[in-house]
Amino acid sequence: MGSKYPQEWFEERFEERIAKLVNNVTISLIARNENGLMAGVLFGLTDYVYWLYVTDLGVDRDYGGQGIGRRLMKKLHLIGRGGEKDIAVYLIANENAVPYYEKPGMKKANDVMQFIHIEWTEFTVR
Repeated sequence: MGSKYPQEWFEERFEERIAKLVNNVTISLIARNENGLMAGVLFGLTDYVYWLYVTDLGVDRDYGGQGIGRRLMKKLHLIGRGGEKDIAVYLIANENAVPYYEKPGMKKANDVMQFIHIEWTEFTVR
């Protein structure tokens, strides 16, 4: 959303990966504007008991600052059947987005393990 995805993403099977994501996430939410066009999206995975993992959260730049991302996150908690006090939310945040996630109370975690052997092309989101 916003600007066009970097060309490098297409070299890494971007369309194939996004299609696989959309077909396999347990939660997908779309926020639409008054004309029915997509203004925001959230994809997540959950066990519906202990955790929710946000794989993607994006809001069209034309709709930034209107609370769409916050409402998508709130809806995610409801769909995850836990509410904010019953289910933990995890995500990987771009360093520029950390203040956005800290505003509603998310904190950086030190207890997350990772196993990453994927070769990614470096890019900058504008």
